Amino acid sequence: MATETTHVEDATHVAEASSGLPQLDFSTWSSQIFWLIISFSLLYIVLWKLILPRIGTGINDRADRIADDLDAASGMQKESEQASDAYDRVMANAKAKAHNIAETTRKSVDADIAAEIEAAEAKFAVKQSAAEDRIGKIRNEALSKIDVVAQETTLAILEKFGNIKPTAASVKSAISNVKS
Repeated sequence: MATETTHVEDATHVAEASSGLPQLDFSTWSSQIFWLIISFSLLYIVLWKLILPRIGTGINDRADRIADDLDAASGMQKESEQASDAYDRVMANAKAKAHNIAETTRKSVDADIAAEIEAAEAKFAVKQSAAEDRIGKIRNEALSKIDVVAQETTLAILEKFGNIKPTAASVKSAISNVKS
């Protein structure tokens, strides 16, 4: 047991002697610097040969893809502008054709209406002249019978209000004097 106690006492003295931080111990700095240089050199080589080329390739691929996408978008924009212009031209032509068709239809409808109005006016003129002829005949008949009606009315008035019974010839001569 005595040997064990000596080992424990030696370990305790060593721990008490090196109670500071090991990275600040000047006796280990040379090995720490060596391993620092080795670690950073390996890290630099790995970055330089493996990781950075892959990142650069990815960046270049992305830049190429973006440029291709921009070119494709520019081409699509030009196509859409051409399609829009073509659409505007087609719409303008269609509007012009529709306007021409509407104008032609309007003119033909106006001509049809004018012809129908003219035909209706001709029918009306025929009916009007027929009506005027009938009215003229009725008027002539009425005028020819007016003397008879005037005689009968005069006889009836004189008999009823004046108790006079004139002859038909005397009433006829009186009426013809009044007419002239």
